[in-house]
Amino acid sequence: QVQLVESGGGLVQAGGSLRLSCTVSGSIFSTDVMSWSRQAPGKQREFVAGITTGGSTSYADSVKGRFTISRDNAKYTMYLQMNSLKPEDTGVYSCKIVRFGMSSWGKGTLVTVSS
Repeated sequence: QVQLVESGGGLVQAGGSLRLSCTVSGSIFSTDVMSWSRQAPGKQREFVAGITTGGSTSYADSVKGRFTISRDNAKYTMYLQMNSLKPEDTGVYSCKIVRFGMSSWGKGTLVTVSS
């Protein structure tokens, strides 16, 4: 069972920045597909950003141009750089890894953006 631990969440004012990290137990395989999702209070979890084995990235329309996903396989870590944060970015951010067809999730880290 792959374990993932998120960190870097917190309280920030609108317009500010945060960088989230997702550390994977053991290692990151070059074939792992990884992503970030978030869940706002009272809403369903939604996709935020993903990164493939080849380094291709994808983003939700709501975060394009503001968020950047990256991964460092040597450090077993994936990142989400979040700039120009808005109150609607508030939520619990969770990372996901898909390895050999099996998905694992972290418990999440809370991001709160005040207006």
